[in-house]
Amino acid sequence: MQTITVALDAMGGDFGPRVTVPAAVQALSYFPELKVILIGDRTSITSQLSSLGIQANSRLVVEHSDRTISNSEKPSLALRNSSGSSMGMAIDHVANNTADACVSGGNTGALMALSRFRLKLLPGIERPALISALPTASGGKTWMLDLGANVSSDADSLFQFAVMGSALAEQYLERPAKVAILNIGAEEIKGNDLVKRCSEMLSQTKSVNFTGYIEGNQLLTDNADVVVCDGFVGNVCLKTCEGTAQLFIEKLRAYFASSSIKGWIARKLFSGLFDELKTLNPDQYNGASLLGLRGIVIKKSRKC
Repeated sequence: MQTITVALDAMGGDFGPRVTVPAAVQALSYFPELKVILIGDRTSITSQLSSLGIQANSRLVVEHSDRTISNSEKPSLALRNSSGSSMGMAIDHVANNTADACVSGGNTGALMALSRFRLKLLPGIERPALISALPTASGGKTWMLDLGANVSSDADSLFQFAVMGSALAEQYLERPAKVAILNIGAEEIKGNDLVKRCSEMLSQTKSVNFTGYIEGNQLLTDNADVVVCDGFVGNVCLKTCEGTAQLFIEKLRAYFASSSIKGWIARKLFSGLFDELKTLNPDQYNGASLLGLRGIVIKKSRKC
């Protein structure tokens, strides 16, 4: 069995080792082929391991870092002061081929800047993009990018996002992926010059199965396998979807927990439906991947 090594920025996210260390231990119990390098403050990490009754071993390695990149730190400053940071050391493992992937819940801008500088970009790609899969009505997936790596993008960047997203989706689907641009309307006359120019470029590209524009209310309807947008729009859209799903689940949970006769009837009749709706919980989905790099970098939610 081939070992998969993941370098984990244990200090990343809002809660750091309190969440990342138990998550690493749990992942190791699920996947015997997995090895995790926990990078961060050794005292904090070992304290969490001790509370779990776990010690470092050949599959769970602890590396000390002297510094943590804060969520408010500017990417330019993080890039200059990345030496010895948990995020920088995790990315270095990928660059040095001592890890197959890096995972961090830290500062997105810093993660992109460090990854781009240390891993370099693939040929023909000018900017990496964050991509993740959204659940659809049929139980399938729609991949969306960019989700926040680039606040603004030009038409060439959107075109590159479409090509990368199409290539990734086709590996999973084993068929040509339907690629669409997120827009304020499906008609050709709708949208700004950015999306119109990108649409024109994709329409002339035979290697991409471009199907036109898609509106926000169609994201989860299987109308497209890949949805392309700039990072500002994508991030707002993603967070809106996550917030709506969480609100829906919490409302149902509160209703089912009610001691009223309606709550009792709901539990009896729809408990199976509630279990199925849990699949909409954003926490059940993987982090976003930074596409376009010469290595694998995963951005997990800061709330991890």
